[in-house]
Amino acid sequence: MTSTTAKQSAPATPQLHAHGSGHPGYDVSLVCLPTSAALARRAARTTVKCWGLPEDLAADAELIACELVTNAIRHAGVHNPQEPGRCRLTLERPAPDTIRVEVYDSSMTRPVKRESGENETDGRGLVLVEALAVDWGVTRHPAGKTVWALLRTQPSA
Repeated sequence: MTSTTAKQSAPATPQLHAHGSGHPGYDVSLVCLPTSAALARRAARTTVKCWGLPEDLAADAELIACELVTNAIRHAGVHNPQEPGRCRLTLERPAPDTIRVEVYDSSMTRPVKRESGENETDGRGLVLVEALAVDWGVTRHPAGKTVWALLRTQPSA
């Protein structure tokens, strides 16, 4: 089957590479469809585990990647299943004790952290990101934005 939807929902091929400064990095282009949140979770967990970092750090990176990709899907994706937008998940280690998780999308709308009511089922993503990360923010680009979060490893005993 070669329909447009079938092609676009197929998993993207991940690319492992060294970034410009030579530190380890991983990035993958994802289709802005709900199935990409699961791909983001797996990509983050696998990457952090391949770096030999602790399970709790892998779990935090997994949750942050999922939340940031979910925001891109909900707010930056084209709301047409035949032609969904794309986002890019990047994980890198700019320093031995630091992981940077970032998601680029083509929306110019800045994400807003908000407090959700107890009966609301969404709106907690950036609250979770802020709770897990040592820092997070948004970098604007001419054709979109990157939402990023930094995680720190625990010092070795």
